[in-house]
Amino acid sequence: MSSFDESDAFESASLSARAMAARPQPYLDGLNPEQRAAVEALEGPVLMLAGAGTGKTRALTARMVHLLSTGTARPNEILAVTFTNKAAREMKERVGRMLGEAVEGMPWLGTFHSICVKLLRRHAELVDLKQNFTILDTDDQLRLLKQLVQAAGIDDKRWPARQLAGIIDHWKNRAWTPDQVPASEASAYDGKAVALYKQYQARLRDLNAVDFGDLLLHVVMIFQTDEDVLAQYRRWFRYILVDEYQDTNVAQYLWLRLLAGGHKNICCVGDDDQSIYGWRGAEVGNILRFEKDFPGAKVIRLEQNYRSTPHILAAASGVIAGNKGRLGKELWTEAEEGEKVRLIGHWDGDEESRWVGEEIEAMQRGTRGMRPFTLDDMAILVRASHQMRAFEDRFLTIGLPYRVIGGPRFYERMEIRDAMAYFRLVVSPTDDLAFERIVNTPKRGLGDKAQQKIQVTARQNGVSLVEGAAILLQDKGLTGKGAGELGKLLEGLRRWGRLVGDKDVSHMELAEMILDESGYTEMWQNDKTPEAPGRLENLKELVKALEGFENLQGFLEHVSLIMDNESEEAGEKVSIMTLHAAKGLEFPVVFLPGWEDGLFPSQRSMDESGLKGVEEERRLAYVGITRAEEVCTISFAGNRRVYGQWQSQMPSRFIDELPEAHVDVLTPPGLYGGGYGAAGGMGLSSGLESRASEANVYNSPGWRRLQSRSQTRPISQPRESRNTVIDAQAVSAHVVGERVFHQKFGYGAILEIEGDKLEIEFEKAGTKKVVARFVTGADDIPF
Repeated sequence: MSSFDESDAFESASLSARAMAARPQPYLDGLNPEQRAAVEALEGPVLMLAGAGTGKTRALTARMVHLLSTGTARPNEILAVTFTNKAAREMKERVGRMLGEAVEGMPWLGTFHSICVKLLRRHAELVDLKQNFTILDTDDQLRLLKQLVQAAGIDDKRWPARQLAGIIDHWKNRAWTPDQVPASEASAYDGKAVALYKQYQARLRDLNAVDFGDLLLHVVMIFQTDEDVLAQYRRWFRYILVDEYQDTNVAQYLWLRLLAGGHKNICCVGDDDQSIYGWRGAEVGNILRFEKDFPGAKVIRLEQNYRSTPHILAAASGVIAGNKGRLGKELWTEAEEGEKVRLIGHWDGDEESRWVGEEIEAMQRGTRGMRPFTLDDMAILVRASHQMRAFEDRFLTIGLPYRVIGGPRFYERMEIRDAMAYFRLVVSPTDDLAFERIVNTPKRGLGDKAQQKIQVTARQNGVSLVEGAAILLQDKGLTGKGAGELGKLLEGLRRWGRLVGDKDVSHMELAEMILDESGYTEMWQNDKTPEAPGRLENLKELVKALEGFENLQGFLEHVSLIMDNESEEAGEKVSIMTLHAAKGLEFPVVFLPGWEDGLFPSQRSMDESGLKGVEEERRLAYVGITRAEEVCTISFAGNRRVYGQWQSQMPSRFIDELPEAHVDVLTPPGLYGGGYGAAGGMGLSSGLESRASEANVYNSPGWRRLQSRSQTRPISQPRESRNTVIDAQAVSAHVVGERVFHQKFGYGAILEIEGDKLEIEFEKAGTKKVVARFVTGADDIPF
């Protein structure tokens, strides 16, 4: 009894099919066994679980080519979905190169939104639209929502239209129409959001318009309510391919499930360990439950990495293993071992940025026992954009060329330019350019006509715009709300100007006062866009930057000079970017600074999302480590200035998850074993342990465990350092038994005093040794 095999199938196929299948298939050459299995598994649901650097794009495009080359599908029968237009273009170009000819007739290769536009134009009448509907941009959307908010008699300062737009976008990402918003969400926007959402959708229909969220929402509604239309597209789209499946939101997930519900020929490519966009609606659960959604699905794991060294992969695997919500895979490579992941702690953030700058220059020269690297080979990946400022300042000071990827440089950011304009105007009231920038920022009811009146008055009197505005108000040339707000601004400028140089008010306090009293900080506090928290952090970082200068004028001169000396010429540059912006990129050398609890993992993420937030932060750490090809350096600081005060920092919990065998602990020059303080005269490892204990810099079990290893080695010869030295001779203002408060560890009682070093039993954090200036008497805490 013989069984039916592939040779039987080949013999029974038509001549054309046999000829197609017999053609050369060079696109399969060089694929590893797992990649090839993913390419050739054409029928039924397939999940290509592709780890970082495992060649998933090559496998995905090879699969598309295989469908076309074997005659299994025609170009118009393949639905291939990406997240960006750039990815769609690159996929089409790769397919063309693999086929050896230009790809024509692939109308359904594109982003979710671009494909849904085509579908919606075909069936617009099913959702009460005309085929020539318009797509509103963000500005038009906000303008329309603001009209609705004002018509409802809602205070748009307390409940701004931008916040409502974010809520509605969230609901559309969840595929909720106004009637489907659950009761648990109905309290949003002071209980008025659902009604406004309904009015907004009705207004959009009247205008024959949609927003970006509608493109998916309307098509999902059509598929759910019209079986004939859905059946038509299920016949048309015989094969579905989805890139970056871990980044899909609920609406995208439903859209795909509806289309694949018939033939189930869907291949999703993704990595649950790289799902880092939960804050914009991505649901990692979509990829985690793929096998439940599509019973009998093939899950093919791509685990051979072509990017990083074994040490880097092992470190990344050690960290991500801490997540419970994952499908699980183990990256491996045939590459040589290379450098271990380097871990280094610094006394403060300034020391961290100085060290990174010096290390980049040393690696460029090839004096680290490795091959020389170019500046283009190196990248600094930070958790939050405000961290960039310290590195940008340092690199500008030493003349190290750099580029910021995914956003403007720190001093070019909108909120920083606005704040600097306020500072310039306070120092120099005749700075008309600064006045023009901030006169209606935040909104003061001073439109174009009002600003023209100020300009005309100033020119007629031959004075600055500030003086012109004062004359205009005195002559009653401006009335109403705008006049009152302008008067407040001018009074503020006069008051702040009198405080410049006042010995009782530091220039840092003055800067905070300007931003707060002008309403600028409040403007961003009320802004509910995802970017607003980052802008507020950047403003705090700007105020922190003032610390290194004697006055506001000196700081403004410094920024003007460094910006004037910046060169935009072509050439090698170090890349600086956030971890989110780094996804999909790779560099031979990667620096990962700021690995401290509260900064990374982000305190806001942990507070808002709990364990789910921690797991997403851990995935972000995994993404960061796997961007490195040859050298990965993780660093943290023991002290950072937070809200204007120095604060002891605890190393990130992710550091303790790094596998020891794959980590080299480095000693910064001049900080440990440098011959000063309590560590003087001790051996390198014991000196490091002693200094760490004194400064309360490295109290995590993992750090102490790593310090005991013999591999600890210095980076370079000790040099003169600015680091704080604990004074053993100091006379403390505290007494044993006193109850004190620490901003990080909370309340506790002093057990022992040695100079300005205190041993404290904290109520929640246990026994810690901290520097006296970091604690306050419990009775002095303001309530």
